[in-house]
This record gives sequence, C-alpha cells and structure tokens, in this order.
Amino acid sequence: MSISFENQKIIPVDLEREMKKSYIDYAMSVIVGRALPDARDGLKPVHRRILYAMYEDHLTCDRPYRKSATTVGNVLGRYHPHGDASVYDALVRMAQPFSLRYPMIDGHGNFGSIDGDPPAAYRYTEARMSKMAAYMMTDIEKETVDFMPNFDDNRKEPKVLPSRFPGMLVNGSSGIAVGMATNMPPHNLTEVINGICYVIDNPDAQMEDICQYIKGPDFPTGGIIMGRSGIRAAYATGRGKIKVRARTEIEEMHNGRQRIVVTEIPYMVNKARLVESIADLVKNKRVEGISDLRDESDREGMRIVVELKREANAQVVLNQLFNYTQLQDTFSVNNLALVNNQPRTLNLRELIDQYIEFQREVIERRTRFDLNKAEGRAHILEGLKVATDNIDRIIEIIRASANESEAKTNLMAEPFIINQIALLGIVGGKENFEFHLDEPQAQAIVNMRLGRLSGLERQKINDEYDEIESKIRGLMEVLASRHNMLEIVKKELVEIRDKFGDERRTQIEAVDNEIDIEDLIEREDCTYTLTHCGYIKRTTTDTYRSQRRGGRGVSAMATREEDFAEILFTASSHDNILFFSSLGKVYRLKGYQIPETSRTAKGTNVVNLLALENGETVSAMFAISDYDESHYLFFTTEQGTVKRVALSELKNIRKAGLRALSLNEGDRLVDVRLTDGTQNMLIVTAKGHAICFDENEVRAMGRSAVGVRGITLEEGDRVIGGVRARPEGEVLTVTENGYGKRTPVGDFSIHHRGGRGILAHALNDKTGNIAGTAVVDLDNDVMIITDDGVLIRTAVEDIRQCGRNTQGVIVMRTGDDVHVNAITRIQKEEDEDPADIENPEETSEAEVEHGGEQE
Repeated sequence: MSISFENQKIIPVDLEREMKKSYIDYAMSVIVGRALPDARDGLKPVHRRILYAMYEDHLTCDRPYRKSATTVGNVLGRYHPHGDASVYDALVRMAQPFSLRYPMIDGHGNFGSIDGDPPAAYRYTEARMSKMAAYMMTDIEKETVDFMPNFDDNRKEPKVLPSRFPGMLVNGSSGIAVGMATNMPPHNLTEVINGICYVIDNPDAQMEDICQYIKGPDFPTGGIIMGRSGIRAAYATGRGKIKVRARTEIEEMHNGRQRIVVTEIPYMVNKARLVESIADLVKNKRVEGISDLRDESDREGMRIVVELKREANAQVVLNQLFNYTQLQDTFSVNNLALVNNQPRTLNLRELIDQYIEFQREVIERRTRFDLNKAEGRAHILEGLKVATDNIDRIIEIIRASANESEAKTNLMAEPFIINQIALLGIVGGKENFEFHLDEPQAQAIVNMRLGRLSGLERQKINDEYDEIESKIRGLMEVLASRHNMLEIVKKELVEIRDKFGDERRTQIEAVDNEIDIEDLIEREDCTYTLTHCGYIKRTTTDTYRSQRRGGRGVSAMATREEDFAEILFTASSHDNILFFSSLGKVYRLKGYQIPETSRTAKGTNVVNLLALENGETVSAMFAISDYDESHYLFFTTEQGTVKRVALSELKNIRKAGLRALSLNEGDRLVDVRLTDGTQNMLIVTAKGHAICFDENEVRAMGRSAVGVRGITLEEGDRVIGGVRARPEGEVLTVTENGYGKRTPVGDFSIHHRGGRGILAHALNDKTGNIAGTAVVDLDNDVMIITDDGVLIRTAVEDIRQCGRNTQGVIVMRTGDDVHVNAITRIQKEEDEDPADIENPEETSEAEVEHGGEQE
C-alpha cells in the first residue's frame, strides 16, 4: 500500500547516478575542506581556523594562557562546523614538540607524550599562540589575503594565512582524504630559508643546487636518515621513501658487559610501543642476548637502555632490533597539497616556487594597502596645510556657518589660492594654484583643535607631510619591480632565520650499498641520432667500422619511408646533451638517459624524454662535459643570424626547459658550437658561399636576445652550418649527391661579419647543394648519413684535399632519389685494424650488411 499526498511531486532519480554525484561531492569536500593542506601556508582548514580564532582573541605569546575549552568553543562557534574532538586533537598536535618541528601552539598542561599518553581534557589545559605562530598572521589586517564567509555567513575567515615563514616545508603535514593522502616531512628552518633565498637569487636553480642548502628532512625527534636516495627521489618527484634509524650508542658496563642506549627514535614512533615490541622479541626468543630492558627517559631527554648478556654481540643484537622493530622505520613521502583548490603532488622546487610566489603576492598587497593609507593621510595633510596657510579665512568661514555640516559645505566651496604644494606630481610646477578642499579634508579641518594652529604644530604637519611623501615614493618603488618585492621577501625571511633558526636534529648518513646511478653506467663514447620525425637513439660508436671513401655504408637505423636522420654526433654516455628547440628553448639530458638501441632500431620519440610543448621540435643537439665559465655557445640560424651566449648562462636548465634565444619569424636554428672566446667562426651556405670572422665581433648576449647578422644570403640560399675555423684544420664539405672535399682553413680569409662571403665549393647539378660541413683533421673519421637512413664512416685522409673553387670527389655513392642529409666528425679509434680500412673490398657481403661485426 502506497501513501500519497495531495499535490505531491515525485521526481524519479537514478540511484547509481545519485550515489556517484553525492560521493564525489563528499570526496571533494573532504579533500578541499578538511584533509589536505594549502600549498601556500601549509595549513589544513582546522589548523588555520584555530590560529585565526586565537589571533582574534589576542591569545598571542605575550598574553596570558586561556583555557583550551574556550578556544575550541570559539573555533566551533565561529568557523568550524564539525566535532569538538577534531578541533582539540588538531590544537594538541600543534602544541606537541615531538609532532611539529616548530610548534604553533604554546601549551600549558598535559598535551600528551611521545609514549602515546592522551592529553588532558580541554577543560584542564591552557593554550596560546607560540612566537612562531605570530609570523603566520603578520600583516593579515592589511588585506594581504582574501577572506570568505564562514559557515553561517556571520563572519569572514581567511582563505589562507599570510604565513611569513614557510610552514609547509618546516612543519610538514599529514592527512588522509578520500582516495588520496598526504605525508610531508618537516625540515630545518635555517636550511629551508637558505634554500628559498638561493632560488630567489637563482630562478633557474637545479635540484642538485637546492639540495646543497636543504639537505633533507629534519624530524623533531631527531634520528638518523640512512642514505640520500630516498631524499633525492622525494625532492625530484614529490614521492619517496626515507629510511630513518634511532640514534643509538653501545656502552661498556662496569661488569664487562655491554648495553645499547637509545637516545632518539624515528619520527612518529610511539616510544612505549617500541619498548613493548622489544620486550616481546625477547619473550618470544626472536632476539637472544638481551638481559634487561628499561625506559629511563625523563625531563632531561630520552633514554632507552637495553642491557646485553655477557656472551652477546652488541652489533648483532642492534642489527636485529633495527630489522624487527621501529628502531628503524620508513617515512613515506607524498607531497600532496592544494594548488588553486586542486590536489597536486609537488616536488621540492615546486613547493618553493609556490611559497615564493605567494609571498610576493602578500608583499604586493601589503605595499598597496600601505600606499593607499599613506596617500589618504597625505591628502588630509594637504588640506591641513591649506588651513594653516589660510587660517584667518578658515576661521571666518567656520564662524559664519550655522552648524558643522554647513561649515564643511562652505569650506569645500571656497577657492584657496596657495603656493605650490607637491606630492608625487599631484599639483605639479604651478606657483599659484586654485585649490578646493574635498569632504575628508574639510572634515579634518573642522575637527582640528585650535592648538594645531601654533607654529610648532604647523611645523609638525609639514614634517609629517615630507615623511609621508618619502614613504610613498619608497612604496611605489617596491611595486615597480618584482625583483624589489622578492628582495623584501628574502630580507624578512633572513630576519626570521636569524631569530628562530637552530641546528639540524636529524643526521644524514651515507650507506655503503647506496650507489649513485652514474656509478652503474659505463662511460663510453656513443653516437646520438635524431630523425626528422623526432626519433632519438644512442648507439655505441664502435658499432660502425671505418670504410674507404666510395663505400656503400651500413644501415644506421630503420626509418619510416618519410623519415630520415637529421642530427648526428658523438659524445660520452656521461656528457650533458643539450637540446635546442624550434621555440628557442634548451633542454638537458644525461647521455645515458637516452635509451641505447641496436644500430638499426628506430629509437624513442624525443617527446617521451623532453617536456616539449605542442608544436615544438628539436632543432639542434649539443654535448658538453661541464660548464666552463670562460666558454661560450655560438648559435647560427638558417637565415644567417648569429648569437653568442656564455655557457654558464645555461647551467641551470629546468625539466621544463630554458629560453636560449629568440628567433625571427620563419627562422630556425641550424648549428650550435662551443667556443673559448678566441675562435674564428665559419658560416657555410647551401649554395656554396662561406664567411669567416672573429667570434668577438658578436658580443655575448643574454639568453632571450635574437642575435645579429652573420652573413648576407642570396635569394633562395640558406645556412647549413656554423663551425669553428681552427687554423690547423681543414673545412670538409659534402654535397647532397655525395661529393666532398677538404679545403685548408687558411684558404678562407677573415672578413667582418654580415658580408656575402666567398666561394667555398663549386656546385652544379651533378653535385647538388652542400648538405653538411665540418672542420676536420687528418686523424679524424667522418660519418655521412643519407635521408633514407644509410650511414658510412670514412677516414678524412681518404677524402681529397682541393681548393675552394672545386667540386670535390665522390665520398659516398648515393642511389636514385637518395641524398646526403648530414655529416659529423668523429675521432678515429686507436685500436682499429688498418686492414679493416685498407681492404674494405675483401669484406664479405654479410659483413657489410651487418656492419662488419663478424671478426
């Protein structure tokens, strides 16, 4: 039997859809409103509301303690529509020195212990803000943060606290949301501030540079972090596992026996349960050799004593305790925080960047508030100056008025002819100015005491006016520059560091079996190849055997029909490989980070290795071993533009890339060369022209500069290479149809940059245009690759030396519709068998097909 009502309206709802919607709403409420901290101040809503309620109640560190029950009630009644237990638990944790590295609450009474003892009820304990917590509220009254309505729209609460010090990093956070959780370790305040200041001074700082300042987590309970691999993973990705051990000592007892003394335990480990677990191990005989176990901890510090039997080996017992108990524990890092109300996993650099940008915004808003206030006061002082300069007329107007309202109206209607008064250009340079008071100024004059008319008081007005004028100029100077605002952020952080900074508590120890990834990778010379379609691979250089000129080559890679090898060079597997993109950005990988493949493999698409934007492609690759301060990178573009940048400018390349140069529309990068500031540079074009000039004709520029004219091109011509013209070297040019020659560098006379150049290679239909160029020595080999993926390695000495105005000889036989695409110079292997070079004709057909690997 169904019950119905008159005029009832039933809306059928799909249960599954409603469950999904309701659960998503609940999940987002927990994620955003309860469980996850904001990346800016590092606080969850309950912590933020507790601190703000205490700030409203003036419970600062210089005021008397107040019952925790009062604070909990105020938080519940004003801002937090949840249970009192959640508020008191959060308040207690902020007061525990073993939970927070820098407690936010100064508690009075029993706030629990590291043994897991519960705190006293909130009717017994008292609390106030700590000295550090005061810096969370600094300048909040100056509109530095946004406010929002509370749950019943009767009050406003801050969306985030100004957080003068980096609470997220120094105190960490933990919380379990719906489908996600956060667990962020605390750090040392001094180290964090030093790291933030370094990033402010070096915006392109790399992770390894930041880690020179921020060594690792610093837990309030001390302990020892075993190894740095977990720290590196957590800092690089936002996730990692850090192994933490208790601090222990092995002491000799008077009776000849030994004892293990524990003075620090891993973070968040319950000491009482730890002692109990050791006792259980002894009881169950899983660990033998322990004769007595005592907890001698007191107000002076922690001390757990494990006495050993006479025949026991102390180190063996200790290792067993590390293995079976929480004397060794793992802290799982998951840096999950809210960024624009969206949960994100942040690495160390992103956490620092979030804090820096937030503090810059706080400084900007605070400065604008102070500026508006100063300008308002200056405006009033202008009116008072007018009044003191025209006091007789002012008194006459007021006396003639029937009431205060009429007096204000008459004052505003009266024109005052005054001498120049200037405040940041408000009046300008006029000597006599007709000035009208507005309502705030007229009100200030009406309210002015007669005592302000004395000469001394008039001088005070002038002095205050001058002081505010100077203050306004200073505030406007701050707002004019991001750099100025960040300098203030840095200055205020240093003040906090000097006041509250302390020594690190947690020691970081290297472990014997912790090996850096580079220690596992053999250092070897490799060939790096990038195709037109963006496939990159690394192959050991000795895969290719040297052949005489005119050989057919070996297959270098398997490419699609429309793909071909575009960039080729050799470098060590431990070198830094720089990638210069079509958008003028530079990226960096270690050589070994590029997957090694067989000679004929297609490789890996470069978009899987680099954070390229949509439409961005790699235009050039370059290998360096270190960042020498005296070296430069010389850029050459297809349209003949050149640019020189100090190598050190590209030292701090982030994963997202770094701006290396700006390109004109339609231009692209064709070559990048490393120089030492004393080189001559040679630019060669596809139609056979070349120009040689001193690199110092191109001044060193910033990363974002476009560059200057290197060579003037004929119509339809383009630059195919920009190389260093070493005096002892020879210029090797190879054409599209496989013709090549080497010409002494001395045949290319030095000119000024920007000219049309001289002839470098005699070209015709048989030779085709120049495909590649390099400066070589006789002991070099050259690798030549075609657009269908065939590669030949030839000794330079086998290529004929010719003059500039010659077409050269065939160095590689190309088939129909196959052209040379690129060349690169490589060092000849010292242990090569001369027979392999002198008698390539004797090599079997199978050996040619497979690169001569059958020896």
